[in-house]
Amino acid sequence: MFESAEIGHAIDKETFDSEVPALREALLEAQYELRQQGRFPVIVLINGIEGAGKGETVKLLNEWMDPRLIEVRTFDQQTDEELARPPAWRYWRMLPAKGRMGVFFGNWYSQMLQGRVHGLFKDAVLDQGIHGAERLEKMLCNEGALIVKFWFHLSKKQMKARLKSLQDDPLHSWRISPLDWQQSETYDKFVQYGERVIRRTSRDYAPWHVIEGVDANYRSLAVGKILLESLQNALKRSRLKPDKVSAAPLTTSVDQRSLLDSLDMSQHLDKKDYEEQLITEQARLAGLLRDKRMRKHALIAVFEGNDAAGKGGAIRRVAAALDPRQYSIVPIAAPTEEERAQPYLWRFWRHIPARGKFTIFDRSWYGRVLVERIEGFCSSADWMRAYGEINDFEEQINDSRVVVVKFWLAIDKQTQLERFQEREQIPFKRFKITEDDWRNREKWDDYRTAVGDMVDRTSTEVAPWTLVEANDKRWARVKVLRTLNRALEDAFEKTERQEKKYKKDKE
Repeated sequence: MFESAEIGHAIDKETFDSEVPALREALLEAQYELRQQGRFPVIVLINGIEGAGKGETVKLLNEWMDPRLIEVRTFDQQTDEELARPPAWRYWRMLPAKGRMGVFFGNWYSQMLQGRVHGLFKDAVLDQGIHGAERLEKMLCNEGALIVKFWFHLSKKQMKARLKSLQDDPLHSWRISPLDWQQSETYDKFVQYGERVIRRTSRDYAPWHVIEGVDANYRSLAVGKILLESLQNALKRSRLKPDKVSAAPLTTSVDQRSLLDSLDMSQHLDKKDYEEQLITEQARLAGLLRDKRMRKHALIAVFEGNDAAGKGGAIRRVAAALDPRQYSIVPIAAPTEEERAQPYLWRFWRHIPARGKFTIFDRSWYGRVLVERIEGFCSSADWMRAYGEINDFEEQINDSRVVVVKFWLAIDKQTQLERFQEREQIPFKRFKITEDDWRNREKWDDYRTAVGDMVDRTSTEVAPWTLVEANDKRWARVKVLRTLNRALEDAFEKTERQEKKYKKDKE
């Protein structure tokens, strides 16, 4: 794969100088159209051999283009804040907004390659990383992002010649970094695993481009032309894309009677039993969140449900048991302008809690397969694709010991009507009822179908749904607390078993 990059193409200065003005003008024109359209971001991944001109080329691109619209990010050693969260979190929070370009050094490929080269893990873990990168890039591209990946290459002979030349030059010897010397020792392994990564992750939606790094003029023009062509093609496709989404709810073949209709909505607790069980479960939750084992975990609770199902009341009973410093509540409404400029899951990724913390989502990422599906705010392809993306998202955070507990609070249609009427009659509850609530009620059957699909397709082993019979608020609140407690206890026990097995295997 890398043989063609070792030929050593060269471009003389006269040719370089003659081609740059037209290339620069075209790049600027494309960059400004990108900003004007504001429909997609551009993500440029920079990888390859040390000393092959990665930094110099990006510096030149910043000179040719408008640097105000380019965000250059370098991911070196993980910070304590990043170590306390899932690996992808550090990249998600730095994604460029629509209309802008992000250049990523030390990206997800750098991390997996360095780890494998230095023997921090085996091929199986590398393959998992490759698969994760494919899923991430596919999701970003489905959300509209343009991803351009560059591998800057030098042969082993060329790399050694460069190091010797710089070492012998007192004015430029400072340009040799410890990483250069380190990679000169591990060159063969780095290229071996680099080729494996490139072969597995070069896709039509996110291709790799191998750039010869010997001649500065050649590599600069090559990168500039590839970036320009990619931008122009993406802008052309974007111009043809319709502005409005036309989507109708789809009825699927899921057997709804096995889901919501299977609930016993007559479940209830009398006041005395409720007060006793509520206090018991609240104390249990408070103790679990203070447990030293919680330092290895984080907790997320997702609250979804019918309008007037009692989500707010259940959340208040959970929060009442805890120190406010231990948790945060994230209410989800219509996305802001900033959030609309990012991939759909971005606004949820940035609220992932650190270890030892608890985040409550009042509504969540499931809005895409519920309200957005029913109201036609996204296309059918978007919400159908979302099931898999959500499962991937939850699996990733679960792999980092984030316990995900998801609740659907269900009430029947008559109970909802009674609660709506009560809200209209009681002054301090009137803020809870809106015209949208009444309008959504007219789509009861559509929402019921969507909920059935959602539970069927996203109730997984790592993040199962808990359906809560919420006609009786007391019953619902206790069930929510008890489910949270069981989930935490199960997670603690699972981690202890894994650690004991790991210790035994090492012995």
